[in-house]
Amino acid sequence: MHSLLKRQIRKYLPNDLESNPEMDKFLEAIEKSYENYDDKFSMLHRASTISSDELFDANKKLQKEAEQQKNILNSLENAIRSLTDNLNEEQLFGQNIQDEFNAEHLAGYISNLASQFSQMTVEKDKLLISLENQNESLNNYAQMVSHDLKSPIRNINALMSWIIQDEKDKFSDTSKENCSLISQNLSKMDKLISGILSHATLGETEEFKVSFNLKDSLKDIERTIYVPDNIIFEYPKELPQMVFEKSRLEQLFMNLFTNAITATENVKKGIIKIGYEPDEVYWKFSVSDNGKGIAVKHQKGIFEMFKKLETTNNATGIGLAIVKKIAVLYEGDVWLESEENVGTTFFITLKKNS
Repeated sequence: MHSLLKRQIRKYLPNDLESNPEMDKFLEAIEKSYENYDDKFSMLHRASTISSDELFDANKKLQKEAEQQKNILNSLENAIRSLTDNLNEEQLFGQNIQDEFNAEHLAGYISNLASQFSQMTVEKDKLLISLENQNESLNNYAQMVSHDLKSPIRNINALMSWIIQDEKDKFSDTSKENCSLISQNLSKMDKLISGILSHATLGETEEFKVSFNLKDSLKDIERTIYVPDNIIFEYPKELPQMVFEKSRLEQLFMNLFTNAITATENVKKGIIKIGYEPDEVYWKFSVSDNGKGIAVKHQKGIFEMFKKLETTNNATGIGLAIVKKIAVLYEGDVWLESEENVGTTFFITLKKNS
């Protein structure tokens, strides 16, 4: 025992006890009680420190989890508000959307929304099946009508040519001219029906992608169609080797080429220029001509069915509509820039992996 502590204890003892030999045992007992006090105090201090650290860490963890739960609730609240806005409803399931949300309300909303969307999915599937059936019926109808119309038109045209050949010496010049007009209009009707059928069935049949050189395909198209002597085609030095649905791409360029030829056939030196811009996502092309151009007032509806700028025997008003449909089919677009008496440029984008 510390000497100062022992002196203090003896100081307050009565005289008869101070010299009592039993007091030594008493002081010894006190001294033993203080032997491991420092160790116990140190252990207690260490234990309280560890408990405090654990409590601090646990509190931080709880705060983090509470923040996460709060963020989840906010996200759910925003999602439900967005859904209610899209549904154009002020109230949803009897709860005003301006009220404060809590977990119970959110759970109820989600449950009800899941039920609604499940029902909407069932209805959507029914509509898709109905739409597929209607599309199939329309395609069958278009093909049937095309066959039923084209056959008599071709028969009439053949009969007219036979009559003209057999009776040409008996016909007056006016009658011969009228017969020629009839034949031209029958040919125009045949082309119109073919164009309508092509537009209606575009994308319905699956076509396999093949590898081909675009420049070779475009030159084949140039050799296939009628190109007046006053018109030349200009190609860039490099055009890509493509993996694509070849016949649809050729149909797109053929329609653009014939459109450009029509625009430049009366120009002294018509030039049709093909452009290509490399891109990671899209095939990007352009077809330019130095023809008569398109007035601004006609540009807006140029890609609509039966929209044409002039009533020529060969024009059906379907070519550019097919170009537009092909571009949309491949998640791309087509647009134009044009100035009267200067020329027109059509820009086309087609997604590579569509």
